[in-house]
Amino acid sequence: MSYETRFVQLHLLTSYPPSNLNRDDLGQPKSALFGGVNRLRISSQSLKRAWRTSELFTQALAGHVGTRTKRLGLEAEEKLKSLGVSEKLASKWALTIAGAYGAPKKEKGKELEIEQLVHVSPAELETLNQLLATLAREKHEPKEEDLKTLIHAQTAVDIAMFGRMLASKAEFNGEAAVQVAHALGVHASPIEDDYFTAVDDLNLQDPAAAHIGENAFGSAVFYQYICIDRRELKKNLGGDEELTAKAIRALAETAIKVAPGGKQNSFASRAYAHFSMAEKGDQQPRSLALAFLKPVTAKSESDFGSDATEALIATQKKMDQVYGACASDRLQFDVQAGTGSVAELLNFASREG
Repeated sequence: MSYETRFVQLHLLTSYPPSNLNRDDLGQPKSALFGGVNRLRISSQSLKRAWRTSELFTQALAGHVGTRTKRLGLEAEEKLKSLGVSEKLASKWALTIAGAYGAPKKEKGKELEIEQLVHVSPAELETLNQLLATLAREKHEPKEEDLKTLIHAQTAVDIAMFGRMLASKAEFNGEAAVQVAHALGVHASPIEDDYFTAVDDLNLQDPAAAHIGENAFGSAVFYQYICIDRRELKKNLGGDEELTAKAIRALAETAIKVAPGGKQNSFASRAYAHFSMAEKGDQQPRSLALAFLKPVTAKSESDFGSDATEALIATQKKMDQVYGACASDRLQFDVQAGTGSVAELLNFASREG
């Protein structure tokens, strides 16, 4: 089948046992009201952070993953001092360099920190290191033309995917090529409390608890939707088709396998997606969250996982009946049914056409 792959859409179902992967300001699992009932939720920010910093993603895209930080001025100061520049000059030059990325903090003692998180590529970090080495060797402060070289148009894969905003360097802002929905429970889920105690091993006279606490948790089957604008991603990566395909494959595999790290030591709530559908084509993208507007309720001799899969596929087919084909091609795997494979889906999602 010949068609243009403008968009790659991924639909995932993942069942998490008791967990607290993404907490709110009160330490409770994040939630959302959807379809009249309260569902567990994992924010897109939490998911993207977990994916882009995961070992799986960083190894697959070694040399192409950026760094988000406010500490470029501080790092520059330390590097200059290690190269033999006096503390006074290192601090002065580093402040000038930090200003090339964004406004420095006004708080006394923190002037070398940048107000806004800056997402820089490995190539941009290398340019910074080369400049610092030159300044130390030639013993002069950074010039205006030096500062202009620090930020590049070419970016890292994660910047190309998720975009970046530089308030003081708008010409180097990047439009995100990947949209990530908040993962949402497909059924109603109560938030529960785990009452726990800890005993002092050396206090043999008093066996009572030396510490008492509570952990909030919940469990759910989550629906996750990701939309990749393949054309935009390739443009953001300078037209590099090989890197584009590699990036999509790494993102898809990471989304299937990697969970946020919240409370993992307490719950070991690691899980792989049990179902995934990848769709490709140039049709206008659409989520299939409609499948779960009515909360899933397990039928007799069935479960939330298989019922969620059934609801998702049924909604996809009905959308096609009403709107016409919403994708030019699609592929899926289903762990509970033992059909399809992750390798086949990754190959399908990453290749052009």
